[in-house]
Amino acid sequence: MTKPETTAPTAKAVLPIGLLIAVLAMVAVLLLPLPADLPVAGHRMLAILAFAVVVWISEAVSYEASAIMITALMAFLIGTAPTLQDPSQLYGSSAAIGLALTGFSNSALALVAGALFIAAAMTHTGLDRRIALVTLTRVGTSTRRILIGAIAVTILLSLLVPSATARSACVVPIMMGVIAAFGVDKRSNIAAGLMIVVAQGTSIWNVGIQTAAAQNLLTVGFMDKMLGQRVAWLDWLIAGAPWAVIMSLVLLWLVLKLLPPETDSIPGGKEAVAQSLADIGPMTGPQKRLLTVSVLLLLAWSTEGKLHPFDTTTTTYAGLVILLLPRIGIMTWKDVQSRIPWGTVIVFGVGISLGSALLSTQAGQWLGSQVVAHTGLDQVGPLAVFAILAAFLILIHLGFASATALTSALLPILIAVLQTLPGEFSRLGMTMLLGFVVSYGFILPINAPQNMVCLGTETFNARQFAKVGLLVTLIGYLLMLVFAMTWWKWLGWM
Repeated sequence: MTKPETTAPTAKAVLPIGLLIAVLAMVAVLLLPLPADLPVAGHRMLAILAFAVVVWISEAVSYEASAIMITALMAFLIGTAPTLQDPSQLYGSSAAIGLALTGFSNSALALVAGALFIAAAMTHTGLDRRIALVTLTRVGTSTRRILIGAIAVTILLSLLVPSATARSACVVPIMMGVIAAFGVDKRSNIAAGLMIVVAQGTSIWNVGIQTAAAQNLLTVGFMDKMLGQRVAWLDWLIAGAPWAVIMSLVLLWLVLKLLPPETDSIPGGKEAVAQSLADIGPMTGPQKRLLTVSVLLLLAWSTEGKLHPFDTTTTTYAGLVILLLPRIGIMTWKDVQSRIPWGTVIVFGVGISLGSALLSTQAGQWLGSQVVAHTGLDQVGPLAVFAILAAFLILIHLGFASATALTSALLPILIAVLQTLPGEFSRLGMTMLLGFVVSYGFILPINAPQNMVCLGTETFNARQFAKVGLLVTLIGYLLMLVFAMTWWKWLGWM
């Protein structure tokens, strides 16, 4: 006779400590005395900002869930606050929820959605994998050339696949296949160096190419909203790509020095990559059409404002129309809907709304003026301002697992700081340069999704990653200061 099965008692669901701290932080800000020059709505937006920052840093809930919470908080707290124009009138929940959803009508959000479609099309057709393999077949079998090939793949895909996570998700399996084909140990310096180059190289080229990362597009959205202008795709490339090229060389040198490969040459490596390319067969019709559209989009982005008047979002959607056309296109809605991280779109939209609300309730301007008044930023020149704010962003990024969340929380405040500062310098250019620094996810694996994708291969540990990342961060920061004194100043961005 068998004993009846006993069911183990289920543990009670415990409210995440990070969420409790976020609520306490919000309540603490709400209980602070209201400054005379800060509207009630602005005071409440600062409380919501405190909640958002704690939730994002602690990752107490998913980013998608936090976005919904922030929307609800704005609807209730701003809805019951007096308006700036007439303090005797309340915003009302309808106007407040409209304010919380303004980000979803921003062209930057449309561009992010379009970029995710293109990334999904790359995965659907396998064009991203083909580009990576073709690039690797052009390099030799020495470990140095393999690392150079990894950087080359990263650069090419950064131009054509506008999603850092999608790029790393494509490249990592290929590189793991290369490691297996070479017959090297998964925990060897060769394998560790290769994966760290993929992760760090992706972050480096997020700086160089405007459409390479969501945080760049969010920066462009804030430029539009708060400064009334934006940096064109080509201008961003001219400013950022030289820095990215130099840092790519620095990254390769650091990896070779800090993680010296066990052998200088791996016989049969090139043949293994060529075999992988042969296994996927000749280029298909959909891949050819997608490559054609991608190259045309690249040309359209790079000639924006030079040869035609259409912005990046408009040309991207024109490309999407072609990709979705019956018979001519390469995918249907069903093909791509499951491949698109819709949560990213939600978080992005709420992030823009948060920044816009900080501006419209005067919270951003008030906080910006407080920062200037208590830090002495108004007493130093543009170079020192950039150096201080960039160092602050690098340090605060250690607590964030999402550059998009970091941009949503801090960039509107920093733009308000720049607008408060006296003197003649380019607020637009400085915003772009601070947008560059947002991509500094080099030190901890948790600081960027591509880092975590590479860490999942178990080819390196956090200590090895940080050993390379600390020096990449320090050299990259100092190089940015050199660029700020020279190249970016000559271009008129300082």
